[in-house]
Amino acid sequence: MSKPVAVGVLTKVLKVFDFLQHSPAGLSLKQISDQAGLSKSTAYRFLAHLEREGYLIRDEGGLYTFGIKFLQLAATSNHHPSLREVARPCLRELLKVTGESVNLAVLDGEMVVYIDVLESSHEFRLVSTIGQRRPLYSTALGKTLAAFLRDEERETVLSSLNFQSFTPHTLTNLAQLREELEGVRRQGYAVDNEESVLGARCVAAPVLRDNQEALAAISIAGPATRISPDRVPLFATTVKEAARKISLQISFPEPHRDSAA
Repeated sequence: MSKPVAVGVLTKVLKVFDFLQHSPAGLSLKQISDQAGLSKSTAYRFLAHLEREGYLIRDEGGLYTFGIKFLQLAATSNHHPSLREVARPCLRELLKVTGESVNLAVLDGEMVVYIDVLESSHEFRLVSTIGQRRPLYSTALGKTLAAFLRDEERETVLSSLNFQSFTPHTLTNLAQLREELEGVRRQGYAVDNEESVLGARCVAAPVLRDNQEALAAISIAGPATRISPDRVPLFATTVKEAARKISLQISFPEPHRDSAA
């Protein structure tokens, strides 16, 4: 008797995942219960359990999005290998050449999501985790991804930012961020100068589609003492070359857009 019940529960959970997949900004309890055809109390029980297990997270506004555990599964899945698998050899080479931790990330709204991380062998190192999310304005990855969005998409993302200081160096001014993004687009890379973590510096470059929009970004991250300001140009050249190689190997078409214009 328990089999049909178990299958029914699984079907509802998969429906929730499907709804969230098409709503990267997140969905409220009411939206999920309405779309899934569940009572609010039933939907809440499902969501609360998935949140406790790490498959979903709920933000301060009550919106549910995928959690670290789900993103870890997605990142390691053999059924979605393209970006991660194509990038891996270049990331390994970047780790070997620089000796610093290497990251691959994509943009989800105003947040950066890490989809691959290779750790430095240094005892003192900077390490992120797969599935981790950080605000775009405080990271080199995020600034790179934002700089290489289409103008209208970038404005939509920037207009939704709620700035928060993580260190005394965090950018919390939209005008300054816009100015920095212009520079990132010109030079082809971004730098996080202790803006997310004190004592850490990161350098990132975009993985570009054929239309020169960012599909993803890669970065090196380490202590500011090793990634010193005078070495940033050298690291930037190395990261840009690795990103260029990944861009050349990936065939991701431009997302479909309505041709209303």
